[in-house]
Amino acid sequence: MNDKVCLIIGGGRGMGAATAREMHARGYRLVLMSPSESCEALAGELGGAARRGRAENADDTRAILDLAMRTHGRIDACLIHVGGPPKGDLLEISEEDWDRAHAMVLKPVIRLAKLLTPVMEAQGGGSIVNITTFSAFEPSLTFPTSSVYRVGVSSFAKLYSDRYGPANIRMNCLLPGFTDSLDLPQKYADMSALGRLARAGEQAKAAAFLLSEDSSYITGQSLRVDGGVTRHM
Repeated sequence: MNDKVCLIIGGGRGMGAATAREMHARGYRLVLMSPSESCEALAGELGGAARRGRAENADDTRAILDLAMRTHGRIDACLIHVGGPPKGDLLEISEEDWDRAHAMVLKPVIRLAKLLTPVMEAQGGGSIVNITTFSAFEPSLTFPTSSVYRVGVSSFAKLYSDRYGPANIRMNCLLPGFTDSLDLPQKYADMSALGRLARAGEQAKAAAFLLSEDSSYITGQSLRVDGGVTRHM
C-alpha cells in the first residue's frame, strides 16, 4: 500500500499523532499539519512531510493540500482533528467566541471538503474522517460551543456522504470520549462504563478503520468511541 497517502490535520500530538503512527504502520505515506513543530518532528520520525499551520486559517489549509499534492500527487485519506473551541457559561459566552468556535470546528471541515473533493474525484475516491466529541449528540453544558458546532459537523458529513458517495468519496465522524492524551482527573475516567480513560492508540485504531478500506461500505456515520459515557440509543 505504499502509494496510499494520508493527510492529517492536527497531526502533531494526541489522537492525531497516534493516528499518524497507526496509518504509517498500515503502509500509508503521511502529510502532517499542526500549529507547532511537533508535526515536523513526527514527520521526520515516520518519513513523512509536514507543515505548521492552523485548520482555521484558509491559507494554511491550502498550503498543506498543495504540499501533499506536490509531494505525492494524491490524497487517499484525510483526518481532520481541530482544537477545542472556547468554553464558558452558556449565555456568558460572547458572540465573538461563538464565531471563533464556528471558525475552529465547522468551517475547516467545509473548507477542506472543498479542497479535497476535486482531488479525490479525479483519483476515483477517498475517505475523510472528522474527529469531534462524544457530546455531539448528548450535549454537555461543560462544552457548550463544542456540543453545538460538532453536531453540525456530523450533519455536514451526512449531507456530504449523500452528495459524493457516487464518486466513491466517504465522510465519517469519530466521536471520542475522554482520552489519556489530555491531563484529566479521575472523575472523567469514572464516567466510562469501563472505568478508565481511552488510550489515544485506541482512538487511532478506530480512526484508521474509518480512514481505510476496512470501512469501505460505511459513510455518513458518527461512530462513538467513548467507553460507554453517553447514554442515548
